[in-house]
Amino acid sequence: MEKYRNFRLCGYVYAYYLDKTTPEQMQKDIEFAKYYTGMDKVYLETHRALVDIPKEKMLAAKKLFEDNGFEVSGGITTTVKVGDNPKPAIFDCFCFSDPAHRERFFQIVRDTAEMFDEIILDDYFFSSCRCNLCIEQKGGRSWEEFKLAQFAEVSREAVALAKSVNPNCNFIIKYPNWYESYQTTGYNPGVQKDIFDMIYTGTESRNSNFNHQHLQRYMSYSLMRYLENVAPGRNGGGWIDLGGVSADKNMWLEQANLTLFAGAKELMLFNFESVTRGDSLPPLGTDLRRVDALLDKVGMPTGVSAYEPHDSDGEDQLITYIGMCGIPFEMKPEFDFDAEVLFLAENAAHDPQVVEKLKKYVANGGRAVITSGFLKATWDRGIRDMTSLIPTGRRVSGTKYQIDYLNIYDGSIHEAEEPATFEVFTAKNNATWNDVLLHVNDFCTPVLTQDFYGDGLLNTLIVPDNFGDLYRIPGGIWAFISKVFTRGRKLFLGTKPKANLFTYDNGVFAVYNYHSYNSPIELTLLDDNYIGFEDLETGARTTEPHHVNPLPRRMGDSATFRPEPLERVFRLQIAPGEFKFYKLIKK
Repeated sequence: MEKYRNFRLCGYVYAYYLDKTTPEQMQKDIEFAKYYTGMDKVYLETHRALVDIPKEKMLAAKKLFEDNGFEVSGGITTTVKVGDNPKPAIFDCFCFSDPAHRERFFQIVRDTAEMFDEIILDDYFFSSCRCNLCIEQKGGRSWEEFKLAQFAEVSREAVALAKSVNPNCNFIIKYPNWYESYQTTGYNPGVQKDIFDMIYTGTESRNSNFNHQHLQRYMSYSLMRYLENVAPGRNGGGWIDLGGVSADKNMWLEQANLTLFAGAKELMLFNFESVTRGDSLPPLGTDLRRVDALLDKVGMPTGVSAYEPHDSDGEDQLITYIGMCGIPFEMKPEFDFDAEVLFLAENAAHDPQVVEKLKKYVANGGRAVITSGFLKATWDRGIRDMTSLIPTGRRVSGTKYQIDYLNIYDGSIHEAEEPATFEVFTAKNNATWNDVLLHVNDFCTPVLTQDFYGDGLLNTLIVPDNFGDLYRIPGGIWAFISKVFTRGRKLFLGTKPKANLFTYDNGVFAVYNYHSYNSPIELTLLDDNYIGFEDLETGARTTEPHHVNPLPRRMGDSATFRPEPLERVFRLQIAPGEFKFYKLIKK
């Protein structure tokens, strides 16, 4: 099978497999993986939990894979038992406050570096340990401060040790999918990106319905983009997992597709044993060949700039929920003063200067969307200069929404099938304008507002108490919210939730449909330099819109209105569970 042109397919061969599998069975598994997917690289794990692979056995396995044309690297999973008294730590991760644990870890690194020119740390290189040694060493620091400092120190020592043993060693740290919790357990990408040679991204989105992590499918794309912006050019790839998706193999394919849509250089399959002993690889191989051909035609990913400072949390995974409502994001660890639209959720408040930066950005003509969580987190830090919104602490649930956009009065009512619950915010009349309202029993509360500030505009999105309630907001309301998020861009998606939009800098875009039944997906084209779009696979052209939205007009006794582009609305035919790529057609 020919190699993929735009990425490399890898397998993670964990220590349990290497420990128990005969060379004959390993050869069969290798042939199966090569035949169905063209896999040509593996990471062989030297240590996991209670298993250490003896050097002679490891070198024999390495030779077997190399004889079959594979590039071979090493891997380490940092779970362990040292002595007779296990540490009080989730997953039995190493306790780096304990000298015996440190010595054991560094011995594993030394042994692995002797055998491999490349090593990856699986995503257990963290610790929730709060043993007495940890408590003593923490002192007066917070647990976050202590863990971040400790893991930066251990990282430096581990990389230095590996390179002293093998100067050619390329050392990689893989970050897990739970990015909002990194700082609590020692993951420190803001510092570790400059310690390790490369980083890697956990893009295992799993089943969002029965998962305590709040992972949404869009995470397989958004986290890949975020870590690419953390360490540009040094994000080695994305790591997907059958765990949590065994009842729906389409979720397995979605993880792979979204990881590659985000520009991953490698796609890592965890783990080699499970993917070669079931029915997962044949459909994956077919899917990857299709994706590879499409990636020949895409540019660099683009999206709404979302500020995600290092070591921050708040409104955890909210971007992955909103991304599932059709808004494309480009998460960045720095405040983007050049963004056409800037998104700030509660976690952005981790930056102590964020309100001053926001004021400068908006006053200079920027358009920002903040969340109710960000507003409350910066309540006493100057945000009240920019809006009259006031949180009340009261809650209201309802199904009836109204669009009341200041620049083009609509007044349209959209009814949801199920209620969503929002905190009530008061917006002082004619100081702040309510673009979207929730109406309940002769009472209304804002869902989306706008405020003028300097030469720019500030929008505030009131986020439901349960982020899953975002999926209960009607598609017509999401179409309007998408329009606000994507100002200055060529197009936006308008549909009921559970669809992704991916955009690229060469006029290519893609839509993924997760709906459980056929339903219309509307795409609004804003740039009149384009007459429509072409399906990248079939060549079919679409140039006739389903309808055209009315242009802005003066509202009431206003003297002016803000010019806006003509909105041509097209309907896309994409089956549930499918995706399509398109390219805009110039005049």
